[in-house]
Amino acid sequence: MNVLLLGGAGFIGLHLARRLLADGHSVTIVDDFSRGRDDKDLDSLRAHAGASILSADLTSPATWDSLQHGWDQIYVLAAVVGVRNVSNDPWRTVRVNTLVAMHALDWLAPGDKVFFSSTSEVYAGGVDAGVVAVPTAEDAPVMVRDVSEPRFAYAISKLLGEAGFLHASQARGFSAVVGRFHNVYGPRMGADHVIPEMAMRSLAGEDPFRVWGADQYRAFCHVDDAVEAMLRLMASPEAFGQVVHIGDDSQETNIADLAKLVLRLTDRDAVLDPAPAPAGSVARRCPDLTLLRSLTGYQPAVDLEEGVRRTIAWYRDWQPR
Repeated sequence: MNVLLLGGAGFIGLHLARRLLADGHSVTIVDDFSRGRDDKDLDSLRAHAGASILSADLTSPATWDSLQHGWDQIYVLAAVVGVRNVSNDPWRTVRVNTLVAMHALDWLAPGDKVFFSSTSEVYAGGVDAGVVAVPTAEDAPVMVRDVSEPRFAYAISKLLGEAGFLHASQARGFSAVVGRFHNVYGPRMGADHVIPEMAMRSLAGEDPFRVWGADQYRAFCHVDDAVEAMLRLMASPEAFGQVVHIGDDSQETNIADLAKLVLRLTDRDAVLDPAPAPAGSVARRCPDLTLLRSLTGYQPAVDLEEGVRRTIAWYRDWQPR
């Protein structure tokens, strides 16, 4: 296949690109490299004969005017992500995520097959309000508790994208599946997510070891499993036109226990220092994967301890730029 990854230099995008190349496909990545260009992982992709990497701003109409058509698969992954990034600049989050989605929808052609990346944050307000069950299925009601809360800027932008892709695909004749990611983690994730952030602080020897939201629960999904789910969805005709949760429901984990795991795998013996959870974060998150399994037969393969071990190994050598 000839595959287009819009935002393919980001966390999930790069892992997806590697998998596609390993499976013998050709990959074109379009990205603005806002997370940095000096990257050994990107260098390895640049050296691959099946990969092309284009530097472009996906919020600009000029980028889309110059982008060719005729792809076997298209993945729309470009977005501002990460609680810290979103909270620090919610307007940029709304602007970038909305413009990328709307330009993509104007550009897509009849017959295209596209994956749009969304997030479990779209129903976080309902979980927090006690009207959404956990584990959570795709038909759960979505709600925003406070439109002025900076953290909800991400959910709002992604919810708009979901509606856009589902409605436009019917009106315009292309096929779209929306994947809602649930706490995906792994190597090269950056510094603003819970598992790599804990790993770096533990490797630095922090003691007492701060644990924000120690009493909360999450179901973490290793990025290799998330990529497998994406590829299976794009190969399933029945998935198009649907919102499908992507995650790992096999090991729902308390955040304090996650901290203990990170400390053990980094050979640290520190005292846990519980701290309040970040504003707007839900007490519990776990996906119901019944739909994903029925469509694809997916089962997560990387358990939490092995996934955290792989992530820590990468961050031991990583130097943020």
